[in-house]
Amino acid sequence: MIDARGRSCPEPVVMIRDAMKSGQKEYEMVVDAQVCVENVTRFAEHAGYKVSVAEKDGEFVMKIRK
Repeated sequence: MIDARGRSCPEPVVMIRDAMKSGQKEYEMVVDAQVCVENVTRFAEHAGYKVSVAEKDGEFVMKIRK
């Protein structure tokens, strides 16, 4: 679980990019801004991952899978 709450872009994108260097096929990230959801989704999809998002109480849980 990557906790990027309270961080503004591009920091969440950098966090997922660094995590992807491990080569895992699945990640979960929590952010608290819609713009972070959009930027991380764009980056992940460009890297060949599929992204699903669930929103609850102003927080977004992103599941990022290859």
